[in-house]
Amino acid sequence: MITNCESQIMNMQTPQLESKHPNMGTNIFTVMSALAVESGAVNLGQGFPDFDCDPALVQSVSQAMQEGLNQYPPMTGVAPLREAVSQKIQSLYGHTYNSQTEITVTAGATQAILTIMLAVVHPGDEVIVLEPCYDSYVPNIDMAGGVVIRVPLTPGTFRPDFDKIQAAITPKTRALLINSPHNPSGMVWRHEDMLKLQDILSPTEIVLISDEVYEHMVYAPLKHLSASSYPGLVSRAFVVSSFGKTYHVTGWKIGTVAAPASLTAEFRKVHQFNVFTVNTPMQHGFARYMADPQPYLDLPAFYQRKRDFFRQGLAQTKFKLLPGEGTYFQCADISDLSVPEKNLGEAEFCKWLTKEVGVTAIPMSAFYGAGFDQHVIRFCFAKQDKTLQAAIERLSRL
Repeated sequence: MITNCESQIMNMQTPQLESKHPNMGTNIFTVMSALAVESGAVNLGQGFPDFDCDPALVQSVSQAMQEGLNQYPPMTGVAPLREAVSQKIQSLYGHTYNSQTEITVTAGATQAILTIMLAVVHPGDEVIVLEPCYDSYVPNIDMAGGVVIRVPLTPGTFRPDFDKIQAAITPKTRALLINSPHNPSGMVWRHEDMLKLQDILSPTEIVLISDEVYEHMVYAPLKHLSASSYPGLVSRAFVVSSFGKTYHVTGWKIGTVAAPASLTAEFRKVHQFNVFTVNTPMQHGFARYMADPQPYLDLPAFYQRKRDFFRQGLAQTKFKLLPGEGTYFQCADISDLSVPEKNLGEAEFCKWLTKEVGVTAIPMSAFYGAGFDQHVIRFCFAKQDKTLQAAIERLSRL
């Protein structure tokens, strides 16, 4: 016999929510990685290494743990790491940030960018993004109540179109987000680009958000040009960097934001309540490991060799390889490929490639708000040589 109380419990329902973000779905990386596992494919989709970091870095973190450095660090990050970051930026880019008031340790670059948006964007403010762009940018702006203004990079070259950037600026523009080296295309901004951007922003109060997580993956003869190197940009910029990308530890989720003291003060107001602090022993481990700059100085040559290995392997196929100037991504035009299933768009081609060929890539259209399809897909070459070779052998059958 069911009692009154039991009947009431049985009739209880989970509250129905009106979604705050009805257009947000599962991102393309999750979808394609799951399909790769299901299909037994070589996953060159999501951007992470399949090799280990330097054992000396693990030892450095382990030593910090054994020394008892396991409790809350300062909200801003441990002093030795902030000082190491300041010294690195000064050495590479010529600008000195105050490690106490202008550098903050974050739980990766994605958290850093969301925190910037929440700190500076008011409801109704416009934020310019250059697309194709990394998939977290637009949701971050939406969550801050901002209005996304999409400006396309030039199709094919993915170079910035400054006439279109200039035309997109209005009295409501609060921020502009740039990314060099650029994910997903691998394009690298030039000196003349940075100077032109400086000129455009000079008469405005626009905040610049410079996503530089691939700063140490720029290939000869090019060099990374940081916003922190340009007086007219550094004074208005949040510069975002990533330890995960630089040191092959994407799962550790640690990054930094460097910005003028007044901007950092606003950033930290949000940071203290959405993260508060970041993993203590890892911070100390990085600080000690960074005493030797060679690992990040050697990184361009390390990844350039992998890029060249992958490009050479696909040179005899009908993939048309786009320039790979930076990042650990290689884009390819699929227009000339003959496949059994005709007229496949990028997204369907990537699914077909995963299931039938056994290699996973990401469609470039996933990085556009309107899904612009230009028959270009993206591979990640941050993999062991044997992984790349296995992918090359499968792709060569096309």
